[in-house]
Amino acid sequence: MATPDDRRYTDQHEWALVQGTGGAATVVRVGITDHAQDALGDIVFVQLPAVGDEVAPGNPIGEVESTKSVSDVYSPVAGVVTAVNDALGDAPETVNSDPYGAGWLVEVEVTGAAGDPTAELLDAAAYQALVDAT
Repeated sequence: MATPDDRRYTDQHEWALVQGTGGAATVVRVGITDHAQDALGDIVFVQLPAVGDEVAPGNPIGEVESTKSVSDVYSPVAGVVTAVNDALGDAPETVNSDPYGAGWLVEVEVTGAAGDPTAELLDAAAYQALVDAT
């Protein structure tokens, strides 16, 4: 699967996609990459934060459990969780089948940030280079 160039990436294999800006706030959708879901194997459970939880870059916001292991998911941005993908409770395997679409994990509202809050993250080419080097 190609690495979509419409979003940014962390070196811990999360993606961040700016959903839109409204006034002083920007909403960023977060998920794990195709590389991450492939390395994990069959995902059987996803633990997500609650709506209203504050998150900080690099801090854990949940866990993804597979038949192989349990891995933390880290926030790529600072803000407040405004939505979680509740559908993953009944169908965690969606993260495997559609990691960049229906398998998204949370949406975070970033307030007070001037410009793109994901600008410091890796672009698609840099993330793909990171994956290729491993």
